[in-house]
Amino acid sequence: QVQLVESGGGLVQAGDSLRLSCTASSGLRFSNYAMAWFRQAPGKEREFVAAISWSGRLSDYVASVKGRFTISRDNAKNTLYLQMNSLKPEDTAVYYCAASSVSYINSRHEYDYWGQGTQVTVSS
Repeated sequence: QVQLVESGGGLVQAGDSLRLSCTASSGLRFSNYAMAWFRQAPGKEREFVAAISWSGRLSDYVASVKGRFTISRDNAKNTLYLQMNSLKPEDTAVYYCAASSVSYINSRHEYDYWGQGTQVTVSS
């Protein structure tokens, strides 16, 4: 079975940085999938954060993280990353990685595979 496993979350202070990682099992032909990060805060729906094309040449971000977060991928390692700088309390959420066989779209309903999530908590 295809598995996506996130890591790198934690408790940090506002202004700090974190790098999240998502590693795909060998069952997923990683380079053929667009990848994305979503997040979900308590009481809110899961929202799009960032996405990257299969080649890594194209990316998209939600406006609230643009300029602070960077999505990247290493296809040789089957790994997706999210570098998060200048973290804010409103970034607090469970972060999920996802894979799409279609495109690097911002709709969570179009992603085929999901990780279990990693908690990011940013204190003021």
